[in-house]
Amino acid sequence: MVVAICGASGACYALSLLRHLLAAGCRVSLLTSAAGRQVLRLELEDLPLSWPDAPVQMQGELEEYFICGPEQLRCYAEDDFMAPVASGSAGGDAMVIVPASMGVVGRLAAGVSNTLIERAADVSLKERRRLIIVPRETPLHSIHLRNLLTLSEAGAMILPAMPAFYTRPCSLQDIADFIAARILDQLGIEHHLVPRWGEDEMLGGDSQKTINNHESRYTP
Repeated sequence: MVVAICGASGACYALSLLRHLLAAGCRVSLLTSAAGRQVLRLELEDLPLSWPDAPVQMQGELEEYFICGPEQLRCYAEDDFMAPVASGSAGGDAMVIVPASMGVVGRLAAGVSNTLIERAADVSLKERRRLIIVPRETPLHSIHLRNLLTLSEAGAMILPAMPAFYTRPCSLQDIADFIAARILDQLGIEHHLVPRWGEDEMLGGDSQKTINNHESRYTP
């Protein structure tokens, strides 16, 4: 799996996805943009991660944090076009851009590949591999919408970061996990992150106790 993190708000979505992909035994290539690392530092400053610019240093931090090795997680610089993900001949199953900035979306829609993230996504499209784009922007103007439509028509899956609240989330982690769950569904990876609509446990048992305990959080 290729996971790319761009400079849009929503770093918690990327972290949740990474955690569950690695827990599922997936091999992950992690790509981050300079703006993406800025957002990671800002939004996840309470974690023991500094998100350094050097891929080797980031790799060391993430291996310790996720308790994994280089055979399962590899970090690449945004200008490293010698990375395997830069070529269609290297194979691969799927790529997720989470969160996806509108700048990256626009360049992908125009067929521009100035960075490794953009090149890897372009490879996914041309090789007809699964490409999931998780845009995080609001409101969207007509150019944003046209670019997303262009990518959808080219074969990408557009999965906006729009968490639902029927599961009555009680924390930021619950919200992040909901989006991660929807991504994992599209990747065909089994998970038990959130109850599915219509399941008995969605509004019963311990879940109901959780709702009652946190009911005041949803009261205006």
